[in-house]
Amino acid sequence: MDEKIAVFISGKGSNARKLQEFFASDEFIRVVLVLSEKENPVLESWCREKSVSFLVIDPGKASNHEYLHTICLKNDIQWIILAGYLKKIPEKLLLVFPNRIINIHPSLLPKFGGKGMYGDLVHKAVLDAKEKESGITIHLVNEEYDKGEVLAQYNFKLDSSESIESLRIKIQLTEHLYFPAVVRDFIMKNAIIQ
Repeated sequence: MDEKIAVFISGKGSNARKLQEFFASDEFIRVVLVLSEKENPVLESWCREKSVSFLVIDPGKASNHEYLHTICLKNDIQWIILAGYLKKIPEKLLLVFPNRIINIHPSLLPKFGGKGMYGDLVHKAVLDAKEKESGITIHLVNEEYDKGEVLAQYNFKLDSSESIESLRIKIQLTEHLYFPAVVRDFIMKNAIIQ
C-alpha cells in the first residue's frame, strides 16, 4: 500500500508542512505534492529539500476539474487534503475522488462555515457572537462549502480577553496537533489495499 497525498493550500502552508513532517517516516502514506494558489518561495524551497513537488496553480483553471485531475493523475494522487485552500472543489473532481478529499476548518461546524468564512473572518465572527468555545473541524468535502461529513472536532474554551490574534494562534496549534493524525487514521481505514 502506497497512498499518495496532494495538499492544496492558499496561504503560507503551515499545515502542509506539518503534514509532510508527520508522514515523512510513514511506510504507507506520503505527501508527494503541494498545490498552491499563489507563489510561496519559502515553502517551495522547503518542499524541494523534502523531495515533494510544489506547483502553483494556474489561477484561471482553479475550477477546471480536468486541469486539477490531470495534475493529480501525473502525480499518482489517491487523496487530496485541503489545508487552508479557499477555492471550491469542482463537482466532477469530487466524483473522481469520492470521500477522498478532506478539509480542515477553523471553527466548530456547522457554526461559522460556508462561502467566504475563512481565517480571521471566522475568528472575528466567533468573537462577535460571544462564543464560549471554539476549535477545529476536520471533514470530508462535498458539493457545499463546509457541509461534508465531520470526521473529528477538537474544541477549547475561550478566554474573556480573547482577540483575533490569540484565537488564530490557538486554532493553528490545535490544527497542527490533531490534523495529521486524523488524516492518517481515515486513510488507513479507507485506503484501497493494493
